[in-house]
Amino acid sequence: MHVMIRRYKMSGSMDDLMRKVDQQFAAQLSAGAPSDIGAPVEVPAGIVSYQAVRTGTDTLLTITVFDSEEYLERAQQGAAAIRRSLAEFNVEEIETFTGEVAIHRASEKLLPSVRPSA
Repeated sequence: MHVMIRRYKMSGSMDDLMRKVDQQFAAQLSAGAPSDIGAPVEVPAGIVSYQAVRTGTDTLLTITVFDSEEYLERAQQGAAAIRRSLAEFNVEEIETFTGEVAIHRASEKLLPSVRPSA
């Protein structure tokens, strides 16, 4: 497995951004998600997990775990399309970190999805 951690700065409503990311992108990763979800950008294959973390009023991190380095590399191309679809929030990538997962453990608490409040 490989991970990509991205740090972003944005403007506008963080709540609105989180809702849009959940509805248009993250929902595609859920088990049993409809194949025709109507999202403007298709989420790339090979994603094991995805988290979006608020780190301030205008900053956030995304943590995406991929099956392999190959899937991670392919996803780099799709990331630009996702950012374009969020243009109203002026999302700017500040930093990116990638690497191979050396240790992975998960508890039962990880299984339920966390979604932004409506």
